[in-house]
Amino acid sequence: VIRHRDVRASYYGVIDKFRLQVSEQSQRKAFGKKEIIATLLPSAKEQQQQKEEEEKRIKEHLAESVFFEQTLCQPENRTASSGPSLLTVFLGVVCVAALMLPTLGEMESLVPLYLHLSVNQKLVAAYVLG
Repeated sequence: VIRHRDVRASYYGVIDKFRLQVSEQSQRKAFGKKEIIATLLPSAKEQQQQKEEEEKRIKEHLAESVFFEQTLCQPENRTASSGPSLLTVFLGVVCVAALMLPTLGEMESLVPLYLHLSVNQKLVAAYVLG
């Protein structure tokens, strides 16, 4: 157990190093050693008090200063859209139509041969739709 007996606010953040050596009592040769780094930190209560004091100082500073309100950017006049854009709807309809077309190799179809799509083309349409 290591105890810090002289705790002061000026010691907060100071880094101390402790070295532990393990050896047998009858021998002077050490089996192992380890350096431990310790930093003294304020307690949670002290940290809260420091934050409150800092906030008070900031508020006092702001109360003493005079600020002029400036508008950095004008509010944008945007109309809220009620749904998806027309491009999105059109792309969705095209993808659904592509998936409904026959696949290459289907002979019994009333659709002309140039509208038959490959499996890869249908996979792209499904991916875009998804």
